[in-house]
Amino acid sequence: MITKDELNQYSPETIQLYSGMDFPSELHPEAAPLFLTTAFILPGDLEDVEQNYKDKNFTYIRTRNPNRRMLEDAISALEHSEKSLIFSSGMAAIHTPLMACLKSGDHLLAGETLYGESIELFNHYHTQFGIEVDYIDFTDPEVVRSAIKPNTKVLYTETVSNPKIAIVDVEAIAKIAHENGALLIVDNTFATPYLIHCLDKGADLVIESLTKFMNGHSDALLGSVSGKAELVDRIELLQHLYGGTGGTFNSWLVLRSLRTLDLRMDRHTSNADKLANALARHPRVTKVNYPTVPGYPQTETAKKLFEGKGFGGMLSFELGPDCKPEMSRMLKHLKLAQYAPTLGGFRTTLSHPATSSHSELTREERMALGIHDGMMRVSVGLENPDDLIADFYQALDKAFA
Repeated sequence: MITKDELNQYSPETIQLYSGMDFPSELHPEAAPLFLTTAFILPGDLEDVEQNYKDKNFTYIRTRNPNRRMLEDAISALEHSEKSLIFSSGMAAIHTPLMACLKSGDHLLAGETLYGESIELFNHYHTQFGIEVDYIDFTDPEVVRSAIKPNTKVLYTETVSNPKIAIVDVEAIAKIAHENGALLIVDNTFATPYLIHCLDKGADLVIESLTKFMNGHSDALLGSVSGKAELVDRIELLQHLYGGTGGTFNSWLVLRSLRTLDLRMDRHTSNADKLANALARHPRVTKVNYPTVPGYPQTETAKKLFEGKGFGGMLSFELGPDCKPEMSRMLKHLKLAQYAPTLGGFRTTLSHPATSSHSELTREERMALGIHDGMMRVSVGLENPDDLIADFYQALDKAFA
């Protein structure tokens, strides 16, 4: 049988099938078992008990659990990381590393179009903990370089920004961070390690909301953090103290879903490409944000960041800044794609950034970021692409009738 240490010689499609099967048992089940227990018996005398704790064996569910460990191993194999941690949510996976790396008086440099709740969290750091926070355009490395301060400790960005589908040159930003003694933390939720290996490009930590494409079935809430063992060990201490460890059943569900990650991501990516270009041809659509659409400004950066398997399943399109009524009517007439506050599932879902992720900003602030009432974000699912295109076309036609 293949060992955990031998996995890295295989392709990602094979790694996702054989990783995460190392657990304490003399049995060899074909599928991962589910360990529904909050604690483990520690046999023997007190010396044996003490040794169990020293060896960091399975003792209590908050610190270690076989299902979480199996998923951590699988994530590490996919991310090309020394160590990974599984958190109770993507937000817990964002918060805990930053608390391990920042203190009062430090400076956090973040992307200006992050996930809305990431921005809310970072603003909380400023008001509650005295951490300086600045939001800038991470798509321009020189803007990032000029924003570095002597007390900058962490640069935080997303590989693909929400909702403009802007691309960040991770290699260039990592070089700038390290030249200035800072860490680079990257949220890779939109792409997954199947499409982008952030650690190979110089990031110190990579975060995934496993709830999204990695799970892909809209039925489990988890997050992950991956990186070098020395740094992840620091984060693990806080994870155990905060209690933000991932649940057993959710860990089992996500590991199960990872077995088909390549098949799903290939379909998400292919469908997104077809839908994006079809929307770009519709006379009522003024702009589509996706790397394969003519006129997209960052195609070369996208080719550098992604690794030849396409550009993911996320896109956004625009009808014009004042077209909120038309966008609302389009949403009402869609038969397949529906509005849902999530992404990365097997069905196509939509989100209106001005109403959801960026609703806390004023209209003027949103417009300055290029986010307006006539923009819709689309998480493209696994449907037949012709069915999806026809659905959007009929809904758009009715919206402007």
